[in-house]
Amino acid sequence: MSSASPVLSRRKLPIGIQNLREIRQGGHYYVDKTGMAADLVESGKYFFLSRPRRFGKSLLVDTFQELFEANRALFTGLAAETRWDWSQRHPVVRISFGGGGLTSAERLEQRIFEILDDNERRLGVVCRHQSVGGRFAELIERAHAQHGAPVVVLIDEYDKPILDSIEDRALATVMREGLKALYGMLKDADAHLKFVFMTGVTKFSKVSLFSGLNQLVDLTLDPQYSALCGYTDQDVDTVFAPELPGLDRDEIRRWYNGYNWCGESVYNPFDLLLLFRNRQFRPYWFETGTPTFLIKLLTERQVHTPTIGQTVATESLLYTFDVDTISTEALMFQAGYLTIDSVWAIPGRMELTLKYPNQEVQASLNDSLLKSFVGDVAVPGAQISRLWRVLHAGDVAGLRELFHAFFASIPHDWYRNSPIAQFEGYDASIFYSHFAALGLDIVVEDTTNHGRIDMTVLACGAVWLFEFKVVELVPQGRALQQLKDKGYADKYQARGEPIHLIGVEFSKAERNIVRFEVETQP
Repeated sequence: MSSASPVLSRRKLPIGIQNLREIRQGGHYYVDKTGMAADLVESGKYFFLSRPRRFGKSLLVDTFQELFEANRALFTGLAAETRWDWSQRHPVVRISFGGGGLTSAERLEQRIFEILDDNERRLGVVCRHQSVGGRFAELIERAHAQHGAPVVVLIDEYDKPILDSIEDRALATVMREGLKALYGMLKDADAHLKFVFMTGVTKFSKVSLFSGLNQLVDLTLDPQYSALCGYTDQDVDTVFAPELPGLDRDEIRRWYNGYNWCGESVYNPFDLLLLFRNRQFRPYWFETGTPTFLIKLLTERQVHTPTIGQTVATESLLYTFDVDTISTEALMFQAGYLTIDSVWAIPGRMELTLKYPNQEVQASLNDSLLKSFVGDVAVPGAQISRLWRVLHAGDVAGLRELFHAFFASIPHDWYRNSPIAQFEGYDASIFYSHFAALGLDIVVEDTTNHGRIDMTVLACGAVWLFEFKVVELVPQGRALQQLKDKGYADKYQARGEPIHLIGVEFSKAERNIVRFEVETQP
């Protein structure tokens, strides 16, 4: 008789908990990052890490504090337990701008002084300087003298006051200058510092914000620390093994895995923890912070949505981010809506191909974009549901009716007044975002040995090949004919599925589809 499989013990889910002590003492799941934390401390002194929101940055900062304050009991059985010098304690200055509501230079300065006051009380020192930079420098110097050990400075969400004001350039500039007065003094405090670690969503230029702190090592694209925040596949299969029964493991990976910073791919912790609690696949991370500024920016810049998921950018462009210079690629990458797919490196230069990290981001972002395309948040929802039913039924005629009715429903005033409706790729973007909002397998500019297919969709047991034309630019009847003449279906014959060749022709004058031809090959 075979023995029964062991029953895996479930623990508490640490949803929203950013405190190591609470997690370790409260019986919660914990993914051990302390080995990488110890590696980091052994390798240098000044570090910066950029990661999207809700990726565990605050918990990592708290872990560093517990390590440097030598609270060994919290690390029993963890990787750092046998590697850390527990005999040495360091005073820790901790700064976080996680809260909001900073709407002026005065309010920012008040908040900074409140943070410094809290650190003074905790470290048992009294400072008298009246300026932000002077007070911070005095705090570090006095803490060093008081505790007889150099100081650790941990700064969490260093950029949040700027990002909260990013749509108001004047206010964002005020926030940047106010923070510069705080961070700029670190360069002169070196003799009193043991370790400095800063986290944020974006990477502002050192010139604009850090005032000469050139020794700050950026870990954002360091392969060794790609998984410093977030959960790996191995973490999911081991630490969270008790939560997996009843959930499709491949679907978990497809929905939530895929964030990559030149190393091992990771999941957003917030997504997985809510999936394990609710047992339903939903865009949990995306729903916590609708990217209104990003959607507005993409619309104003008339970004061709089919190409978003295959963006190519240089490493330097991804860090071209400041109040006065906001690169679309940088914003999408740093905020977590795009991630690294591949890297092409030559001496002194890196070129990165970016992609959507997973189904959650692709579907949710395109759903939001589709709402912005038509100016009515209520329209796309039912439309996308209808598209799903049409695809499942293999109803090609229904597909034509669905899109024709959709374009016809867009008000004339919207076409006339919306900048997004004026650019050449608007109609194709409408098509793409419908399919992308369903999280389907889409290939844009699909390469064959005869040319490139505008859009390929692999869904519901069939292959859907699309060619888009604008009749004001080319004669009618060319779209389907091109699909046939180029033999685009050949690439997919081996799949043994129906292949639908779909030629879609738009008229800018009529603001609708004027030709929708289909040929299905068995």
